[in-house]
Order: sequence, then structure tokens, then C-alpha cells
Amino acid sequence: MTHITEQQSAAVSNRRLLAHTAYADERHLAARQSLYRWQRPQYDLPEIVVGELAYVKGTVLDIGCGNGTFVNRMRADRRDLRVVGIDISAGILAHVEKPAFVADAHALPFADGTADAVLALHMLYHMADIPAAVREMARVLRSSGLAVASTNSENDKRELDQLWQRAAADVLGIPEGPSRLSLSSRFSLEKAPAFLGAEFSDIRVRELPGTVEVTDPAPVVAHLASYEAWSEQCGVPFRETVARAHQLVSATIASEGSFTITCLGGFLICRA
Repeated sequence: MTHITEQQSAAVSNRRLLAHTAYADERHLAARQSLYRWQRPQYDLPEIVVGELAYVKGTVLDIGCGNGTFVNRMRADRRDLRVVGIDISAGILAHVEKPAFVADAHALPFADGTADAVLALHMLYHMADIPAAVREMARVLRSSGLAVASTNSENDKRELDQLWQRAAADVLGIPEGPSRLSLSSRFSLEKAPAFLGAEFSDIRVRELPGTVEVTDPAPVVAHLASYEAWSEQCGVPFRETVARAHQLVSATIASEGSFTITCLGGFLICRA
């Protein structure tokens, strides 16, 4: 995973940009999620979360629920639970069934000890103040509650980082291009236990390694293009770089038969 600059960090956690551009609707999020269709082994992430909540009863808050992938699955598989979706973007919540609330994870509109479980799935790296968001998770959780977070490793998708740098170098006409913007690096799988350990105990890390292999450049290009909201922070003409990456991936597939990406994400399961 590439290093993130101070300017990029501010952009990744900018509330207005998140709510009105990056996640104004589900388009960019869905593009990033879709890459995993080609991952082996396949992980049913909502099923994993449902399994971790097997002994939970009562209310589950999905903080930063996005397009409702996990909310919908929990409501289908665990009708006994009251699942509440929460996100900063009203647009991305448009198709998430109620109860769902527009709210900032730094200041959740729930009383202390409201929830029996809280989820923060691939979203804490977007928090301007990650420790404050973790404190809010702990505050709204009952004393015996469960918290589940997820993120990617610092070694996740190295091949995409290398592809972006090569494409950027070609566009700029220099030997080595600027690094690809990293979202997860602010709250990576390696950094997450320290953040969560300030408020939670008994932290268990569940790693999910895999390999994505594609024979069509479209999923890779869509994934790279989904970072358009942060194009100004990339240090390179964004669309031209995506187009050059398309050419490079196509050439690799033509010569080698496929393009391979090594993935490593995971869940962190914590007790209050």
C-alpha cells in the first residue's frame, strides 16, 4: 500500500467531498466492490458478518453502511435483529430501507449503550478523527456488546499501485510516476488494532487473503476510475492515467493471458 500525503489524508476524510462526490450515490463504491467478483477464494463478506453476530440479540448499528450490502443481508438472515443503517451521504442511502439515518460517525445520534453490536466496515479510514469515531462506537455500544470493523492490509493490491505508477509515469513522461491514492492506509489492517485497542478489548483479526485474476481489463479500469473524487490529489492527469492503465492491462492480458492482483483484507472483531 502506498504512502498517503497530508493533503491526500485531508481529502480522503473531507466530509463534503465524501457526502456529495465520492459517495453521492453508489456508483464508485459499486465499482470497487465489483472487482472482488473475480477473487479466489471467494468470500461472502455479509455471511461472515452474520456469523460473527450469531449470539447477538437486539440492535445493530451499521455505521457508514454505504449502499446497504450488509444491512440488507442481516435483515434477510436475522429478522430478529433491529438493523439500523447510518451514512454521511443521503444519496447513497436512497435505496436503503428504513430505519436508515444520515449522520456523522464522529457524533452518532444515539444514546449511550443503545446498540448490542456496531459495524464499521471499510469506513474508519474516512474519519477525520479516527480515535473520536472509535470512541463513538464504544459509547453507543452496550457493555457486553460486539464491534466489527474491516479494512485492507498495507500490502493489498500492490499490482494496482505498480500499474498506476507506471501509467502515471508514461503520461507525465518521467521515469517513475506519483503513487496511487490509498484510502485504507489511514486505518490499515496493521494499524487498526492500535486504534481499536484504545476503547475495546479482546481484538481478534480475521485475515482474508485472495487473488483476483481477470481476462478483461474493464473491472481493473473501473476500480481505478472509481477514485475520481480524489483526482485533484493524484498529482497526474486522472483520466489520461486511467486510459493509459487500460492500455497497459490490455497488453498484459494479451501477452500473459490474464492480469493478477494480490488482495489482503480482513475483519477485526472486538468486545466492549
